Amino acid sequence: QVHVVESGGGLVQAGGSLRLSCAASGRTFSNYALGWFRQAPGKEREFVARVARGGTTDYADSVLGRFTISRDNAKNTAYLQMNSLKPEDTAVYYCAVDLSTRWIVREPGPYNYWGQGTQVTVSS
Repeated sequence: QVHVVESGGGLVQAGGSLRLSCAASGRTFSNYALGWFRQAPGKEREFVARVARGGTTDYADSVLGRFTISRDNAKNTAYLQMNSLKPEDTAVYYCAVDLSTRWIVREPGPYNYWGQGTQVTVSS
């Protein structure tokens, strides 16, 4: 089992920045990939970014160039640095763990464990 906890959400004005953290425990952190998803009111979960075991990254087109996903295996923590935030980025952001050997996974199904989410609100 893997326990996942997100933090770092909050309220920020458009154009601002925010960094989310994802702490995971229960398995060897370096052995799994992590993904960030988001869910706005009335919408399904949407893929945001993924960092694989070896550090390779994948981003949704909507955040490419603005968001950066990274991981610090020594701290058992992944991060999502969000810059140039837009009101449409407003959502609950979830961190998820993927124990599979795939290195690009954009759908939520394969992710095995999920955090409870952290709210990000971007004002105009």
